Amino acid sequence: DTFTDSLARLTGDEQKATKTTAFDLQLNPASPGMSLHKLDKAKDKNFWSVRVSGDLRIIVHKTADSLLLCYVNHHDKAYAWAERRRLEVHPTTGAAQLVEVRETVVDITVPRFVEAEVTYPAPPVATPLFAHVAEAQLLAYGVPSEWMSDVQSATDDSIFTIIAHLPSEAAEALLELATGGRPAVRATGPIDADPFEHPDAKRRFRVMANVEELERALAWPWDRWSVFLHPAQRELVERTFSGPARVAGSAGTGKTVVALHRAVHLARKHPDARVLLTTFSIPLARMLKQKLRRLTDNDSALAERITVDAIDEIGISLYEASFGTSRVATSAMIRTLLSSISSDVSGHSFSERFLEQEWTEVVDAWQLASWESYRDVARLGRKQRLSEKQRATLWTIFSTAQQRLRESALVTLAQIYGDVAREIEEGNSRPFDYVVVDEAQDVSIPQLRFLATLGGNRADSLFFAGDQGQRIFQLPFSWKSLGVDVRGRSHTLRVNYRTSHQIRGMADRLLDLELADVDGVAESRKGTVSVFNSAEPMLVIAATAAEEEHAIAAWLRERIAEGVHPGEIGMFVRSRHEVARAQGALTAAGLAYTTPSPGVDAEPGK
Repeated sequence: DTFTDSLARLTGDEQKATKTTAFDLQLNPASPGMSLHKLDKAKDKNFWSVRVSGDLRIIVHKTADSLLLCYVNHHDKAYAWAERRRLEVHPTTGAAQLVEVRETVVDITVPRFVEAEVTYPAPPVATPLFAHVAEAQLLAYGVPSEWMSDVQSATDDSIFTIIAHLPSEAAEALLELATGGRPAVRATGPIDADPFEHPDAKRRFRVMANVEELERALAWPWDRWSVFLHPAQRELVERTFSGPARVAGSAGTGKTVVALHRAVHLARKHPDARVLLTTFSIPLARMLKQKLRRLTDNDSALAERITVDAIDEIGISLYEASFGTSRVATSAMIRTLLSSISSDVSGHSFSERFLEQEWTEVVDAWQLASWESYRDVARLGRKQRLSEKQRATLWTIFSTAQQRLRESALVTLAQIYGDVAREIEEGNSRPFDYVVVDEAQDVSIPQLRFLATLGGNRADSLFFAGDQGQRIFQLPFSWKSLGVDVRGRSHTLRVNYRTSHQIRGMADRLLDLELADVDGVAESRKGTVSVFNSAEPMLVIAATAAEEEHAIAAWLRERIAEGVHPGEIGMFVRSRHEVARAQGALTAAGLAYTTPSPGVDAEPGK
C-alpha cells in the first residue's frame, strides 16, 4: 500500500513509466536493464533501488524468494524513505510490518550567559493516555517495539502525530483505547507461519502471481481499499452465512467496498453461479458497475456472471420477460388519479400530499387488496393516526384507484415486484443464485419482498450493506415480516477511512449511539474510529436569521482573505426553503454565486 500511495502522487507520465518498470520486474527481475542498486545506508540491507528514468526510483525489498514493491519517488526522496524503514515480523503478532525507524532526539544544553530573575509558571503536565496499559498488551495490538516508549508517553496532544508513524493495526487499536473502547486482539498463528498471510499483513501487502493481477492492481486510480482489505472487511467478504446477512457502519467505513468484494468472492467461489449486485438507485448502480469492472478486469468470464443493475431495472426486466411490456403508472399519474377520486368523496379533509404518501408507503407498498387488510395494517412511521372511520373513507379512495389502474392496464412498481415474486415462487426457478445489495437502508417494502424471493432462505443467498443512520427515503418497517431475518448475522464496521476524527465526532452527535430496527437488530456506533486527523469543525448557534447571515458572511470573508478561491467554496442548505438565507449571507460577504442546481434537492427516488 505504500507503493500504491506513492505511485498516485506522481504525474501521469511518471506513473506510466513506473508501471512499465514494475511489469518488467515481474517478468524478469534479474534483467541487467533493471539497474538494481543496493542501498548501503538503509537500516534494512535488503532494500534496493530500481531505476525508472533519469531521476525516478522504485524502492524494492529483495530476497531470494520475492521482490516487494515498496515505494516510488525521485532519487533523493526515495532513498530517504528507504533509509527510515525496516521490513520485519512483529515479535508478538507474527504479522509482517514496514516499520519506520524512530529518529533519535538528543537534547542540547544551551549555556546561559545571563541569569534571569524572572520565573514562569510550570506548564500543566499532560497525562499519558496509555499509562494503564501493559507493554505486553500494546505489543499484542501490533505496536512495534521501537515505538513503545513514544506510545507509552503519548498524550491527547501527541497521539495523532505518533500514530501517523505506526502500522495501521496499532494505530486503530490506540485510537480505540484513547476513545474509551477495548480493541480486539487477533489470535497469533504458529511460529513458522507465513508473516505475509497474517490478516493484518494482508491489509498492506498483496501477492501478485502474474502480470494480469499486477496490471489490475495498478491500472485504476481507485482508492487502495479495492486491493488491500481491512481484516474486518475481508472476514465479512469471505465468511459463510447460514441465511440473510447485513453489514452496517457509518459513512466512510467501507460498506460498498465490502459489497463489491462480496459479489466477486461469491462468483469466484461458485464457478457456475449467477450473482446480482444491486441497489435502490440507478446512478448508484452505474457507479457500482464501474467499480466492479476494476475488480474483474481481465477476467471476462467472471464479469459475465455478475449482473449489476438497480432493483427497479431488474424487477421490470423480469416482469416483461414473463408478462410482456409493462405500462408503469408514474408518480404524477398516481397523484392526479388520487386527486380526482378524492374530490368526488365527501366528508374528509385529507390533503393530496397525505393521500399520495399513504398510497405509496402503506397501500401500494404492502399490496393491500381488501378493506380488512387496510383496516388492520400497522402504519409504521406514519405520524398521523387514523380512526377506523377515517380508514374506511380512505379505502373508498384507494380501492377506486386500484380499479381504475386495472381498467387502464397500468401497473405500479410494487405490483411488478409482487407479480414477479409470485412467478418465481410458483415456477421455483430463480434467475440469480446470490444477491448482494448496497445502500440497503433505502430499499422499499416491495423491493425487499422481491429480493427475499430472489434469494430464498439459503446460505449466502442474501447479503446487505447499509446504515440505518443514513436512511433517506424509506420509513422503518419489519424486514423479518418480509422473510429477511438478519438476527445473529448483522455486523458493524468500525474503522472509518473517509471522515476525520473531528468531523465524525461532530456528525455522530446528530444520531443515537445505538440504532435498532423494527425487528430489534441494533447497530452500535460505539467504538468507531477514524484513522486520520483534521481541523475541528466550527459550530455556530445564531439567535436570529440576521445573526446567522452575519456570522456566515464574516467566516466567508476570512477564508477569502486566506487565499481561498470563491470557486472552491460550496454552501449547502437543508431544503429549497433555506436557499434565500444562504444567498443573503453570500451577498453580505460580497461574493457572487451560481444558482442552485435543481438536481441536488431531488424528490425521493428520483
